[in-house]
Amino acid sequence: MLQIRFAIAAAALLACSSASAQLQPPPAKPAAPRATVPSPRAASCHNGASFDRFLAGVKSQAVAAGVSQRTIAEASPYLVYDQGIVNRDRGQRVFGQLFTEFAGRMAAPYRMQNGQQHIKRYAAAFARAEKEYGVPPAVIAAFWGLESDFGANMGNLPTLKSLVSLAYDCRRSEMFVNETIAALKIIDRGDLHPDEMIGSWAGELGQTQFLPVHYVNYAVDYDGDGRRDLLRSPADVIGSTANYIANGLKWRRGEPWLEEIKLPPNLPWEKTDLAVREPRSTWAQLGVTYPDGRSLPNDNLAASVLLPMGRFGPAFLAYPNFAAYTEWNNSLIYSTTAGYLATRIAGAAPMRKPAAPVAQLPFHELKELQQLLVRAGLNVGKVDGVLGQQSRTAVKAMQIKYGLPADSWPTPELLARMRGGTAQAQPAGTVR
Repeated sequence: MLQIRFAIAAAALLACSSASAQLQPPPAKPAAPRATVPSPRAASCHNGASFDRFLAGVKSQAVAAGVSQRTIAEASPYLVYDQGIVNRDRGQRVFGQLFTEFAGRMAAPYRMQNGQQHIKRYAAAFARAEKEYGVPPAVIAAFWGLESDFGANMGNLPTLKSLVSLAYDCRRSEMFVNETIAALKIIDRGDLHPDEMIGSWAGELGQTQFLPVHYVNYAVDYDGDGRRDLLRSPADVIGSTANYIANGLKWRRGEPWLEEIKLPPNLPWEKTDLAVREPRSTWAQLGVTYPDGRSLPNDNLAASVLLPMGRFGPAFLAYPNFAAYTEWNNSLIYSTTAGYLATRIAGAAPMRKPAAPVAQLPFHELKELQQLLVRAGLNVGKVDGVLGQQSRTAVKAMQIKYGLPADSWPTPELLARMRGGTAQAQPAGTVR
């Protein structure tokens, strides 16, 4: 759910693929099998310390942070290393699907309908959350549906084992040490028992998949039973998710988040970027309308034009509240899908289908384009054949350099131009 979610939308797709999947109980007293003992090289960032020695240090930090010795003892059987978790983290890749393909599956009508039904079923909790936090029910319901299909699939791996294994790995050790300590705090304050902490391989918990730090900071007891239970209490899920969106992601009460629009053929494409905000009156003057041709309001509410598949794909006005979606998950495909699903649950019509199929570079050509962009002096992040935000920004910079429509979508034409002779582009920040 957050900006550090490394499984990104691929994990959401995996988690939501079967609404009938059920939470599986852990063994009563888990132990580390010999096959999962880390190799000495695994501890290279800890000066060669063994896992046991590293774990002792984590426990000491937890005690210093206020965790009781009772909780440390209670959780210790679950604090074991699993190389398989680390392998999954290292091997995961963000998928390269088109937005329309992903949204067609993840924002399908059945999930929209389930969201609307849940809003009716838990109307009192949703109404209370909107009054207290200013977050519309549809926004909460969309995340709830995407993250776990309303609790049907929250993952089936012991959270403490996942967290401490990723903490011992060298790539995000500090982050996962903090998450491990937060998980111990959840136990310490009585919200969950160690054997109840079952979730995704990335250590996320509950029906809207909170990492433990966010569970500690934003979970609320909405049903009044004295516990913050995001695994079983729909009221706690609704209130806690609203609290996180409002106070963690800085939701702006009473403002929209995403609206589909129709674009004129002569729009200044370099302005179609989440970093560029203009009043709706300005977009209206440039010929932007709603899909049915209605005019945009002639007001000063700022918005960006979002083109997840370039100028020939769907188009949206993304308002400041859309930043909450990109903070929840920094995959543009996931965040746009989540925002779109929320609009559907709120009553918006289905988005228009592109007039013609939108060309997508195959994996090997997108990777080649990234390599050419790097040679041109642009930063694409990882050269991995995946169109992330840095790659989109680099594509826009080179489109501007070549005088092509700067819609951030990699095209065969751009690749052909770059194959013919790589030009030195201006740094991305200078061409906005």
